[in-house]
Amino acid sequence: PSIDTPLHAFLPFNHIDHLHPDAAIAIAACKDGKKINEDLFEGKMGWVDWQRPGFDLGLKLEQCLKDNPGIRGIMLGGHGLFTWGDTAYESYINTLKVIEKYSEYLHEHYGKNLPSGQAGKPVFGGLKTNVLPKEKRLEQAAALAPVLRGFCSSEGRMPAYAEATAGKIGHFTDDERVLEFIDSKDVERLAKMGTSCPDHFLRTKICPLVLSLKPDEDLQDEKGLKEKLSPAFEAYRAYYKKYYEEHKHANSPAMRDPNPVVILYPGVGMFTFAKNKQTARVASEFYINAINVMKGAEAVSEYVSLPLQEAFDIEYWLLEEAKLQRLPKPKPLSGKIALVTGSGGGIGKAIAKKFIEEGACVVIADIVKERLDKTFKEFGQAFSKDNFITVPMDVVKPDEVDRCFREICLAFGGIDIAVNNAGLSVSKPLTETSIDDWDLLQNVLVKGQFIISREAVKIMKQQGMGGDIVDIVSKNALVSGPNNVGYGTAKAAQLHMSRLMASELGSDHIRVNIINPDAVIHGSNIWAGGWAEGRAKAYGISVEDLPKYYASRTLLNETILPEDVANAVFVFVSGLLNKSTGNVLNIDGGVAAAFVR
Repeated sequence: PSIDTPLHAFLPFNHIDHLHPDAAIAIAACKDGKKINEDLFEGKMGWVDWQRPGFDLGLKLEQCLKDNPGIRGIMLGGHGLFTWGDTAYESYINTLKVIEKYSEYLHEHYGKNLPSGQAGKPVFGGLKTNVLPKEKRLEQAAALAPVLRGFCSSEGRMPAYAEATAGKIGHFTDDERVLEFIDSKDVERLAKMGTSCPDHFLRTKICPLVLSLKPDEDLQDEKGLKEKLSPAFEAYRAYYKKYYEEHKHANSPAMRDPNPVVILYPGVGMFTFAKNKQTARVASEFYINAINVMKGAEAVSEYVSLPLQEAFDIEYWLLEEAKLQRLPKPKPLSGKIALVTGSGGGIGKAIAKKFIEEGACVVIADIVKERLDKTFKEFGQAFSKDNFITVPMDVVKPDEVDRCFREICLAFGGIDIAVNNAGLSVSKPLTETSIDDWDLLQNVLVKGQFIISREAVKIMKQQGMGGDIVDIVSKNALVSGPNNVGYGTAKAAQLHMSRLMASELGSDHIRVNIINPDAVIHGSNIWAGGWAEGRAKAYGISVEDLPKYYASRTLLNETILPEDVANAVFVFVSGLLNKSTGNVLNIDGGVAAAFVR
């Protein structure tokens, strides 16, 4: 049963609503809330001072009703609202009317004249920081997100906090309600006070971190930026550790991750970081609720937060800890953010699907919009839309690649895994291979892998969390075959580029590994593009006989599927092979000529 069960059980109504509407909590969390509540409803709404939910609070609700027969509901100080009715519809209408009355009262006071003729207070004390234009806000947010993610994920690399085994996932918003708050004169004062409603701070931590960066700060100076941010994060962690030490009980659970969940960047927007995208998004939504509450409370009186001991006792409540302990264990790729190029179909789509199934947030990128739309629809039916986005991208166009990585940083906060899978094929004899054929293969396969890897590594280094690059190459990088000079040469270049990157990036804990598939026909866009006809001609067989032919020439006599390649990629990035880099894994059923010597 819910901890709120006694709160309902001791009230004698057939239908009871218990809600946390912003307008009501604004009254519940203000200095004069009890008097405002009484005056506004002329004694028809009860009031019970703050107390943690449970049996005792249920008894207080019962007593309040006995002391005030005929009331329409009860406000819980610093918490929420109880309303009721004899039927579900009656309770629903009563609830709506009560909330509407609170809301109307607040709106009368937002920066306007009070009924008595007094001048109203400017919202949040008035404007302090000038907000940047929308495009510039997004540019700054995308540039800053990976750096913030690295700071917020620091405990994931420290064994002291068992639950923090991976990076955090980010969420960004520049909602107008957020901007009104973070650009105001009162943001520092109110942010430090912390949130009031337990539903808010259980998801946001007791208070956010407010950055002292200028809205138009030069964020390209990574070293200087980290030097500015480091003291702020160290101070926040020290504050949180002190908060824990000063308020803990003998049986309190161990201290949780001391990094902030909510980060406010005046002039730009709000970042939230949590164990997964849904939790980060919900934390953002709840802090917007907290902003609404502070706005209302300050408009009619003074905002009052919960005493820190009460806040701690909620945050580290043993019942809350029991809920956390019952949560499913994180999946192998929880806290990971991956980009898979060429993932609108075939191998790339199978890799993206495997990653999502294993807990990652995935960016599905492809040059063909129709394939992206189809994959988006298919994945939307199978997975939460928090877990993936689609981005149209040509890997050889730097502006499109830049836009893709900006979308990644805005959606999730950074990147941990880049899979270079985008490709195409041309099967022709040497004398029939044109300069255009050659340039196309070199451009997409080699240059594309270079550009994507370069941009991914820039972000990985900003985060300071290591990372994985997996390059989907081909058996043709190792084995010579007829009518294949353009494709085979480009694939060999991809493979050696991967080795070169592995030798360079090891000191940053960025692993680079290679998967060499062969004859992956099912769902392949390459095979649909004329490659099958070319290979069949080269081997003197029909297109229909290709799958059987490819299987027969392998040691295992097996057909290779996209899912086989996806499983191999997963092994490289799952942590099972986290001490492996520069390696080649053939997924070809066993082709002796492709054995790495």
